[in-house]
Amino acid sequence: MGEVSADERSRMAFGKAGVHRDDRYAVAVNAEGEILLTPLVSIPRRELLIWDDDGIRAALVRGLEHSSQEETSEGGDFTRYAAEEHSVDEMAGPAEPQS
Repeated sequence: MGEVSADERSRMAFGKAGVHRDDRYAVAVNAEGEILLTPLVSIPRRELLIWDDDGIRAALVRGLEHSSQEETSEGGDFTRYAAEEHSVDEMAGPAEPQS
């Protein structure tokens, strides 16, 4: 990439390195003062359970596969559930999709 200089507010431009507006990075500095930027992706907390639970993630993948192969059926109107409050466990439902 080459050399960059900090401006009067201690900022550096990394556009030439492929960094784009609103990209997010974890920043680490080692004992020698080297700075490591690790790209991050933020997800909503409500979606974290998908990454933390192998069973839920597998069920989601199966559902997406079924959908892509048009192996789904109409489930009806679910708007009645919109006003109800449920815990995350209740919303996750069974690990296996019901037929």
